[in-house]
Amino acid sequence: MGSPERIRNVAKRVARWKAQGHQIVVVVSAMSGETNRLIALAKDVSPQPDARELDVMVSTGEQVTIALLAMALKDIGVPAKSYTGSQVKVLTDSSFNKARILEIDDGAVRRDLDASTVVIVAGFQGVDADGNITTLGRGGSDTSGVALAAALSADECQIYTDVDGVYTTDPRIVPEARKLDQITFEEMLELASLGSKVLQIRSVEFAGKYKVKLRVLSSFEEEGKETAGTLITFEENEAMEQPIISGIAFSRDEAKLTLVGVPDKPGIAYQILGPVADANIDVDMIIQNVGHDGTADFSFTVSRAEFARAKALLEDKIKPHVGARVVEGDSKICKVSAVGVGMRSHPGVASKMFRTLAEEGINIQMISTSEIKISVVVDEKYLELAVRVLHRAFELDQAAA
Repeated sequence: MGSPERIRNVAKRVARWKAQGHQIVVVVSAMSGETNRLIALAKDVSPQPDARELDVMVSTGEQVTIALLAMALKDIGVPAKSYTGSQVKVLTDSSFNKARILEIDDGAVRRDLDASTVVIVAGFQGVDADGNITTLGRGGSDTSGVALAAALSADECQIYTDVDGVYTTDPRIVPEARKLDQITFEEMLELASLGSKVLQIRSVEFAGKYKVKLRVLSSFEEEGKETAGTLITFEENEAMEQPIISGIAFSRDEAKLTLVGVPDKPGIAYQILGPVADANIDVDMIIQNVGHDGTADFSFTVSRAEFARAKALLEDKIKPHVGARVVEGDSKICKVSAVGVGMRSHPGVASKMFRTLAEEGINIQMISTSEIKISVVVDEKYLELAVRVLHRAFELDQAAA
């Protein structure tokens, strides 16, 4: 949706699907760069824009594109109708700037579909119970699309983005990265949560909860040269040997906070993280080290955007309350993760990952594991090196047999 020409191309693509007899709902985002422009404009007026008013402002970007796409479709003879999130009644909670969808009233959409009309819905936005405009956070159009697909029991939800599928890692860092024909929902959920920018994590969560069939495709492929993209499945492929690792994910958006010298007693983790949660700050990795004097060091990571606010909360309220000695912070870290359902049945993945990093002199600061992923926090300056050596160590540059 980056330009009038791109919008006309989207209209032609929609028209081809419509001509094949499909009922189609299109969820669109704002034009390229528009949301950033609106946020910058808001910050020119107010360094800390009011969250409610910011949502009112940035939601206008999608209102422009739904109308333009509807116009483009009508110009080529395809009946179309546009809806904002509030018109469809995408009901959300009241967490401005990062609201969560509660339910969708699909009545008007179904009536239009039954009348052979293409429905165009503004992504990224909704409305709370009090009628306030809300937005879902960056990448929220993916979530809007999956939520609508779930509400309508759609056959498939196709996510068109700037890449032609899900890769073993970011090709800008590792040119040998391969596009995956398919990936399990579990792996995609982990990759999205660990920094992969292909899909927003909440869209994958929605897909998993409601069993929405997802396919990631490129919006830039020429007509007649479209590929199948990457299919996100809910069952592991039993027909072939599952690769141990499917991808290497990473995130630069990381910061670490440590409370040094907290009392080593029951309930201390809640006393620290309870107020952090109440402040609507998401915590990722957590480590508590036991000392020898009845105290412990308690570390956790947050997004870099929340670092200053979380550090101030620790300094002003939590440190005095729990009796910690000092608060330490580091905003120059990153997270690198290996993801794959194959590690369930293959021991030694962690040791191979740690050995590979050690051989490059990369120190691991924190470790987090689940059944199908291993994440490490390292100094930000080692991010690209860590991704490259792990991609090579797990042979992700080689096509599956």
